[in-house]
Amino acid sequence: MNLYHAVAYTLKSKRFWIWQGGGIILYCIPVAIRFTTGSYYIPILSWPGFWVYHLIPGNLVEKFLINAFFPGGAGAVAGEVFVSNYYGSQLQGKTKYEARLAGALAQTAFWSAIQYFGYSLMWIGPFGGNIFEPWYVFPFNFSLGCLSIFTPDVVYFVRQKLIGVYNRLQRNLTSKS
Repeated sequence: MNLYHAVAYTLKSKRFWIWQGGGIILYCIPVAIRFTTGSYYIPILSWPGFWVYHLIPGNLVEKFLINAFFPGGAGAVAGEVFVSNYYGSQLQGKTKYEARLAGALAQTAFWSAIQYFGYSLMWIGPFGGNIFEPWYVFPFNFSLGCLSIFTPDVVYFVRQKLIGVYNRLQRNLTSKS
């Protein structure tokens, strides 16, 4: 398949849009909380609460939870769907994870460029700080992007377990009726 068709089929993919849309929604939740409360600090997500040498952000829990899905996880799925469409077959093993890594890094780079541009505009939010991330957190974001290639597998595993629990509960409820 050629590049044009691979891009077209990727943009038509339901899985691609579910991960992109879901990732953006998850990314916006802490943003909405910050704008609503007027505080940068979110008690559950802001651990350790202070920056470590401008390398590790004070909202470490938030970074791990949110970046696993967007931009990293969504980019990983985008890379997998694109390469799968390009080759015309489902990816397996090493090729699947290489495609996910390329997608996660590409989407993280694109999102970092947006963050860099936004940070340079110095838009101050209601919490008193720039609403965009500073450039010195980008290496940490790329590290999380590399780890997020496993997020689709974890989500699929949890989904399968929840479906199994649901089916067992349904069987138990119908057998007792």
